[in-house]
Amino acid sequence: MTTSDYSVGKDIISYCNKCKLSLSHIITIMKDTQTIHRVQCNTCKATHAYKDPSMAKAKVRSKTRGRKVETKPIAEIWLEAVSNANGKSKAYGIKGSFIVGDIIDHTKFGPGVVQTIVDNDKIEVIFRHEIKTLIHNK
Repeated sequence: MTTSDYSVGKDIISYCNKCKLSLSHIITIMKDTQTIHRVQCNTCKATHAYKDPSMAKAKVRSKTRGRKVETKPIAEIWLEAVSNANGKSKAYGIKGSFIVGDIIDHTKFGPGVVQTIVDNDKIEVIFRHEIKTLIHNK
């Protein structure tokens, strides 16, 4: 979107602190013609300040207890994952089988990297603006 496309009532992706995800929001208040001030989450209906999803922080899991949890912008984590990924990208489908480090192309979320295997049929994938749990091996 160009800055002239922003106006009250338009949809935009924003990070929602209540949902802890980057989701679709509706612009409710503009500071000026180019700056979004407040948005309403389409999922939980909370109204809050606009937060650019590329600047949202994601918790990086600590492997030992008692240490502070480091946070990085999700876009930075995604770039690191892509640079360390294995081979060429694969189209995502629930019938596909994926391993940690695989690059996948999701029709809705775009390119992502398999971060962890949750179960035999679930994987955690990091995308540019969010981390999702997806089904595979079905």
